[in-house]
Amino acid sequence: MRAGLRLRPAEWLLLGYLGITTGIALARWPGFPPAGWVVLANLLYALLIVLAARRDLGRFGEVLRELYPMLLLAALYPALDILNYFGGIAVHDRTVRGWELALFGMEPSVAWWQAAPSRFWSTVLHGAYFAYYPLIAAPLITFLVQGRMEAARRMALWLVTTFLSCYLVFLAFPVAGPYYEFPRPSAAFLDNPAARLVYATLARGSAYGAAFPSSHVAATLVAVAAAFRGSRTLGWLMVVPAALLTVGVVYCQMHYAIDALAGIATAALIVTGLTYLERRPP
Repeated sequence: MRAGLRLRPAEWLLLGYLGITTGIALARWPGFPPAGWVVLANLLYALLIVLAARRDLGRFGEVLRELYPMLLLAALYPALDILNYFGGIAVHDRTVRGWELALFGMEPSVAWWQAAPSRFWSTVLHGAYFAYYPLIAAPLITFLVQGRMEAARRMALWLVTTFLSCYLVFLAFPVAGPYYEFPRPSAAFLDNPAARLVYATLARGSAYGAAFPSSHVAATLVAVAAAFRGSRTLGWLMVVPAALLTVGVVYCQMHYAIDALAGIATAALIVTGLTYLERRPP
């Protein structure tokens, strides 16, 4: 890398991910022409990363540099749907549902709301599910506004690591999840503004095969942990909505319970691993 460039760990991770998904897209391109768009997009994203690594960005450019990895993650998510053949790929839901039955003796994502339907809890937990977006974005923006660049950089790195790890699993072990596998919950259960907002959002931006592990759970819990590292007050403010989200992804029939447990495990591994690397003597 030229002396004028200084890639950060999150940017190296993004470049590595782009390399892997470009290889997958190239392999699938001959039989599935839309994969070519992933190759083109990845090349443009890689160029963006290199341009962002310049040393002469200025103050405003440095702030944008802390933000753009999160925007890039959002752009990479729809590519999963392309690489998974727009829902045409074989999924492993039968396997995951088998694990679910073995562990719980039932399928909580469909049995729970049916056994205890509640308009109140449907509203609260669909609202918590949608709160995922501000829970991910707010800590990073808060740290940037406060000028706490180290905390912002940690937040970005931890979230990039989390999302890219989940994305790779989605490609290697695609699971559609209850959102696709089961009929929608009853109209009465979904007759509230929060549920309508969630379903309208998913209709415009869900990716097939992206259920296991739950990136909603994993990323939210990692964001809470990173927020605590930068501000205990901010971390505590996020605890209750994060807990409600973790429960809500199952009760609202968005994820299998196994997906949520895998999301918790993913978050624990990433927080533990990155904390160790951060504190390890140079």
